[in-house]
Amino acid sequence: MEISDLFAAIRKENKEQLQVLLSKNPSWVNETDARGSTPLLLATYYGLEEISAEILKHPQNIDAQDASGNTALMGVCFKGFATIAKMLMKHGANVNVTNFNGATALIYAATFNRIEIIKMLLAHGADKHIKDDRGNTALDHAKLQGLSEVITTLEE
Repeated sequence: MEISDLFAAIRKENKEQLQVLLSKNPSWVNETDARGSTPLLLATYYGLEEISAEILKHPQNIDAQDASGNTALMGVCFKGFATIAKMLMKHGANVNVTNFNGATALIYAATFNRIEIIKMLLAHGADKHIKDDRGNTALDHAKLQGLSEVITTLEE
């Protein structure tokens, strides 16, 4: 058994194999693949709810960052996976982590018009005032795109 088997099980959505591999090798939950993704980052990026839930049963750095500095929460905000976003926040994901460009989960959610996720992030303490490396807040990104519902939500 190798760590690559764990990442293959995630990609194949093989929950049983995932359970076996993590029970025998619990530290693998914090390992990374060639792209810098942990098992949680990979599962959440692909929107795999059951696999993500299984991985979250194991102690880990829920705010681990990939090669671009993105966390699992940032990825689901970009992709629009609200159920997984809720799951990550319930497990203590830090909503204010910034990636290597200074972006936060809220900035991604605003940029990609993910209103349901924006509301969840704000309820979990997302800081609307954080600016990315270009000096833009989540509200600035929404205004640049004319996203009226996002603008209204962020101005409340």
